[in-house]
This record gives sequence, C-alpha cells and structure tokens, in this order.
Amino acid sequence: MSRKRSLHTQERSYGAPSSVLRRVLLGGLVLAMLLAVAGLLAYLTRAENPASARPPATSKSAPRAASPEATDGEHEAVASPPRTSDPIAFAKVATKVLWTYDTRSFSRTEYVAGLRRWMTSEKKYADWESVSDQVPSPVLWSRMHDNRQRATATVGEGHFPQAFKTALAQDPGAITEAYVYAVTVTGKQAIAWKGSGAGAESRSTTLAVQCRPDKACTLIGVLPSVAP
Repeated sequence: MSRKRSLHTQERSYGAPSSVLRRVLLGGLVLAMLLAVAGLLAYLTRAENPASARPPATSKSAPRAASPEATDGEHEAVASPPRTSDPIAFAKVATKVLWTYDTRSFSRTEYVAGLRRWMTSEKKYADWESVSDQVPSPVLWSRMHDNRQRATATVGEGHFPQAFKTALAQDPGAITEAYVYAVTVTGKQAIAWKGSGAGAESRSTTLAVQCRPDKACTLIGVLPSVAP
C-alpha cells in the first residue's frame, strides 16, 4: 500500500478533543446524543438551548422514500444529491460520494464545491468542517493528482445506530424539532494510482442526516466515530 494512501488515511483522522467538542456543539442533536458515552453530554447540553439539546428520535412510521439514486456523476466531481425523504437511502448514497474521488479529472476545489451541494442550508445544524475533513489537503491532493490517484466505493448496509433507536423509544416527539437522523453505513473502498492499486477495503461511517417533511434529505455532518 503506497505512502500516499497512508497520508490520505492519516488526514481523515479527526479525533482531537477540541475538534470533537466543536462538532458536538455545531452538530447539536444527534452529535451530542451519540457522544454522550464520552461523558460530554451533561456539559454540552448546558451550553445549548434547552429545546435544542434534547436527543433526537424518529417517529414510529418511517419516512416515505423517493428514488435513492443520485445522478451517475460521470462528468461531475461529485454526484448530485438524490431526491429522497428516506434518511437511510440518502446516507448510503452520501457515503458512496464521500468515499469516491478522482484526482485525475477534477480539482480539489471542484470536489469540495460538489460536496457542499449535499449540505443542509440550516446553519444551526450544519457541520461543514466534519465533511471537509474527509477531503485531502490542497498539497496532498496535488500529490495524489501527480500520482493519478482515484477511489471507487460500494455501499452495503445502512441502519440507525442503537443509541439513536434508544433515544427514539424514550422521546418519539423530539425528532420534530430538527428532523436529524443518525445513520451508520458500511461498505468498501478501492483506491488505485498510477501503475498500481489496492484491493477493496472495508469501511464504515456514521452520518447525521436531516430529512424534514416534504423536503429532500440533506447532510448535516460526519460523526467523529462510528456508532454501532
């Protein structure tokens, strides 16, 4: 496995305590809930508006689903978001987008601009930095371009984490404030570069997704750790 790939993997790590604290505050509902196991919930909820600090939960009936397919993105740095109200379907397509790139054909600026189209317009909940952290730095992107590096992804299963389902059972009405869902997605990513490549590697991630009634789902952010 090349050193360039290891550098990209290293850049994707974002576990610094200060960064985690910031993401919890910005991500609000879902992020605070899922990081409660780290002992931060009591402190963080004191800094939040009492209404927005409640853990989210889903309603008993699942949101209706539109087509989960995004455009093929063949001539785009990032495929367009799908028009769906199903958070799991949306999260699976979003995960594939986050794990797919082609430095041969697109600049980092084009790739980042494509990812921004997936984000919620509600600044109170959007955690753009947790998404942009998934992108290699400008210097590394340039090196990857020189090496003709690209990645493809296949997505398998998606589900609501157990912590999210527990919150759902405890307070079914909380979801109606922000309609933010946590979704964990598993799959595989394959990376190739000039004259070589690596086999598909298993990966998983947990996304925060907003799916308001009568609106297509949008991306809130990427959680600092995978929620089972």
